[in-house]
Amino acid sequence: MSWRTVVLANRAKVEYSMGYMVIREKEVHRIFMDEIGTILIATPAAAFTGVWVSECLKRKIKIIFCDEKRNPAGEVLPYCGSYDSSRQIRSQIHWEEGTKARIWQSIIKEKIRNQAQVLEEYDHEKEAAMLQAYRDDVEDGDRTNREGHAAKVYFNALWGREFSRREPSTVNGALNYGYAIILSACNREAAASGYMTQLGLFHDNIFNPFNLGSDLMEPFRPLVDREVLSMTLESQLTSENKKNLINILNHKVIIQDRLTTVTQAIGIYSRSVFRAMEEKGPALIAFYRLPDEG
Repeated sequence: MSWRTVVLANRAKVEYSMGYMVIREKEVHRIFMDEIGTILIATPAAAFTGVWVSECLKRKIKIIFCDEKRNPAGEVLPYCGSYDSSRQIRSQIHWEEGTKARIWQSIIKEKIRNQAQVLEEYDHEKEAAMLQAYRDDVEDGDRTNREGHAAKVYFNALWGREFSRREPSTVNGALNYGYAIILSACNREAAASGYMTQLGLFHDNIFNPFNLGSDLMEPFRPLVDREVLSMTLESQLTSENKKNLINILNHKVIIQDRLTTVTQAIGIYSRSVFRAMEEKGPALIAFYRLPDEG
């Protein structure tokens, strides 16, 4: 199973040779392609061949491009990620609204549970109890927007009452960077399973090509929040900050009673969501747990 995240941060030429990604910098590096899950191109000075890109697409390797500030700006996905993608897309188009609402309810309840756990770790017991109450009140489709109410309490407790996710700041820059990495991993799993990333369960923005990934990623956001809280942030994100955020994909979690990486957990979880949609059973969703959870 693919697991490595490769980051290109310096001037380099990249090409494909006999199953390997060949990176020509001051030295030549060779990485076996079947071990790669994601490639982050964090420099505008990288040149690569069309053959290499084609081989990445064949192997469903996600390529993420960064802008001039080295923040994720876009990604490359294959047209057909699965041999039966046409059947999957037909099914996706006809997903029942009621089933989507129940699946979304389960996803949001899990996201809020994970947020409450972060609050408890940082001794915000009162706010954690508030989130648990919001979690218990989540309805089908989250009609009463418990997610939004929980988010306000959550972010204000962790970063202060003046904090806003809409305002530019180093904290928001770090959160956005980490969320983009998680979103990309979810998009990869959606495409690999043969589904259209544009058609979501809840998110329905016509300008968002990744509505489905935006839905899938929600329970994993607190992993990013926890990492950002542990960082020493300066006026701008450092390369070390970004490295740590990318490395979240290699952190260990438990899913289906086994220890695995976040990347692999995203795959297991995403496929369980698709199965839950097809079989109309939210109970089929496999959520992750942290290794030290009781």
